[in-house]
Amino acid sequence: MDSALSCREHLPREEALQILRDRFAPLPARPVPLEQASGEVLAEEVVGARNVPHYPAAAVDGYALASEDTAQASPARPVLLSRDRFCWVNTGGAVPPSCDAVVMVEDTSEGPDGLVVVRATPRGQNVRPVGEDVLAGQVLARPGDPVTPALQALLLCAGVREIPALPKPRVLFIPTGDEILSVEEWFRSGATPPPGTVVESNSTLLRGLFRGWGMDLHVHPLVPDDPVQIRQALDEGAEGYDVVLLGAGSAKGKRDHSAAVLREGGGLLFRWLLMKPGRPAMGGAWKGKPVLVLPGFPMSTAVVAWGLVHPFLEHLASSPVPSGEELCSSLGCGEPQECRLLVPLSSAQGMEDWVRLKCARIRDQVVAWPLSTGASSLFALAECDALGILPRETLELPKGSPLSFYPLKRMGLDRTALFQGSDDPAFQRLASRVRLRGAQVAIRTVGSLGGLAALARGEAHLAACHLLDPQTGIYNDSFLAQFDPQGQWWRRRLYYREQGLIVPSGNPLGLRTIRDLAARGIRLANRQPGAGTRVLLDHLLGREGIPPAGLEGYDIQCVSHMEAANRVASGQADVTLGIRAAAEALGLDFIPLAVEPFEIVGPREFEDHPALEVLMACLEDPAWRLQIEALGGYRWSL
Repeated sequence: MDSALSCREHLPREEALQILRDRFAPLPARPVPLEQASGEVLAEEVVGARNVPHYPAAAVDGYALASEDTAQASPARPVLLSRDRFCWVNTGGAVPPSCDAVVMVEDTSEGPDGLVVVRATPRGQNVRPVGEDVLAGQVLARPGDPVTPALQALLLCAGVREIPALPKPRVLFIPTGDEILSVEEWFRSGATPPPGTVVESNSTLLRGLFRGWGMDLHVHPLVPDDPVQIRQALDEGAEGYDVVLLGAGSAKGKRDHSAAVLREGGGLLFRWLLMKPGRPAMGGAWKGKPVLVLPGFPMSTAVVAWGLVHPFLEHLASSPVPSGEELCSSLGCGEPQECRLLVPLSSAQGMEDWVRLKCARIRDQVVAWPLSTGASSLFALAECDALGILPRETLELPKGSPLSFYPLKRMGLDRTALFQGSDDPAFQRLASRVRLRGAQVAIRTVGSLGGLAALARGEAHLAACHLLDPQTGIYNDSFLAQFDPQGQWWRRRLYYREQGLIVPSGNPLGLRTIRDLAARGIRLANRQPGAGTRVLLDHLLGREGIPPAGLEGYDIQCVSHMEAANRVASGQADVTLGIRAAAEALGLDFIPLAVEPFEIVGPREFEDHPALEVLMACLEDPAWRLQIEALGGYRWSL
């Protein structure tokens, strides 16, 4: 059949998985020597080859004898047996054929005339019969049973020399791409690798996933975007492995050769999955072996590995999980849990959308919010607590909607406090100290106004505030009165910090004051609406009579001080307003303009929250204070 005609396009992930299962049969069982079988999983029934025990065995230390010789024995009328009517046996010793019972040594006394027995010993007493534990031909273990140390010992005693273990698919990952640098090249390239290059990180990601699945992954040396070399690598993979994973080359760019190579080889089965991320994935065959092409972006690679690769490998290994539990097995988590969304979510029509989530518990309700949706974001993948999977029929989920999620880590929600508010490097390091003491602070950066609004809605345990009231020149008081009119919140000042202009090293444009921002051609990086730093900027601009609309870059929104400062460091902006610590971290110049108090606030009902108790204790930690002082621009008093 023409592979171009048989190739399915734009299909659901479940249908792609079924195509693979229908095309490639499970691998045969592996014979494994019993002494090497611990941890293996049985592919077939195992039956005993020998009786256990294989002879009548004494169950106690005593004397083997004929039961009829002791029929009348009692303490009042002991029976004397001549020496030819009994013999000594240890526990586990063989009972002679002429004997059918063992009397306990405690019920006897041996003298020169023979053995005195004071208790009748019925037939079979204290004798383990042949096959008492295991009978030859008895089923000892079944398919799917793990080989535990206890089972291993049992099978040894039952004469089993090797076991039929589930197959372990041999998998090869072939990374491709002219823009990809090996790990060695990446670190040799210095602090700033050449533009357009990325490190080959997907093999590291996949190795970790495979290790969690109890599987091995072999990685081929990096292959450039060359069809000839890709074919050669596929030939090697098909020769020595059961499954080949081909990294990248799955899109429609000029250097994306995977689809064409597989078509030429007669084995393109499907491409373009109805999932996000991971859409460019494809599957095919090369010399009879399955080939799965993984998109290049890390999140896409992970999603296709979880949703397609692992369930297919379980099929090849003859260990499929029950329908509906495949993702729990792939993700290594228990049953899905339910949360409420802190923000609305939308999804493209007809696409299965995999969303990275952070989670916390407010009162008795688990709440969650999405992290970056970009398929290239490794930070969001590493930082997220869980995955939420929006079905293909989902278009919009309003704020507060229930959502099932799959935990990716132990979250410890009872000891996690949700912080919504201002971005601050010192507070982030405080959260690290809290983690060292067994609790957590989940940080959602929404700006000072956003944090106060979240507290007022009951959507956070604490927030931060450094908001200047332009009318009074006083920080925080009027805003707290607005959001907490009943005075139900506590507040605590952590420190003061310097705010000012962040400019490139050497200040090549000679910027000194807020008035300089109005000069023609000056490119500004700004913070998001509601951020205390943006409130300060608007106040300073208003005081100088400078209309914000006339500033180039005023509408550029950075959600953190480091993001804004990095725009200056990378040449995307000439200046930003931010804290001294961000400037010093990137080697930029800083022109101080203001000193502001940085406070944390929260409802009194959460004061005894375990994470907040730990946080308050950490405020007096000398190591944290030294760390903050080293950042630059922080002070404990005016």
